[in-house]
Amino acid sequence: MDSENRGFSTMNTESASGGTLPPGMTEDESVEVQVELFKVEEEILTLRQVLAAKERHAAELRRRLGINPLSEFKQNISKSWQEVQSSNAYMKTSQTLGDLNDRVKSSNLYLTASATLDDISHSDAYKKTQETLSQAGQMTSSALSTMGSAIKNRLGDLRNSSTFKNIEDKMTKAMTGKSDDDTPPPPGDNSTI
Repeated sequence: MDSENRGFSTMNTESASGGTLPPGMTEDESVEVQVELFKVEEEILTLRQVLAAKERHAAELRRRLGINPLSEFKQNISKSWQEVQSSNAYMKTSQTLGDLNDRVKSSNLYLTASATLDDISHSDAYKKTQETLSQAGQMTSSALSTMGSAIKNRLGDLRNSSTFKNIEDKMTKAMTGKSDDDTPPPPGDNSTI
């Protein structure tokens, strides 16, 4: 046995321990395939460790840049929406709906309904209702603006509180996989890379 296979002989495998071989495969071929499988599985494990370290590093860089999961989510949604809008399916659907809209607007039913709505919009009852709704909308808008300012101020106060900062620190640590007892590896230690 060469040195490569000697390290493999400790593995618990059926064909290496005298079990049945797959049809058409010799024992030497079986051992060679098992050695290769062992190496590939070791490489996969190493790559997983490297990936985990890179993900932690990326999370730390995002944190340092002030990128939080919500802003990242918004960017992903925006990018996805742009991709949808530039897709052939979206463009064809948009064209089809535009054509349908043109046909509806040129139909007699649409023209009759449009004329009726035009008559309604010039009536006194419609004008009074419109004025009332406009005033109600302005009052609602003002109330919501005042309430929004109050909420914004309160959230600003909460964000600057020590309790919030403590929760934020714990969330950041949880997202980056760090805990209070984590210490950085000594210089030159490549075990996490």
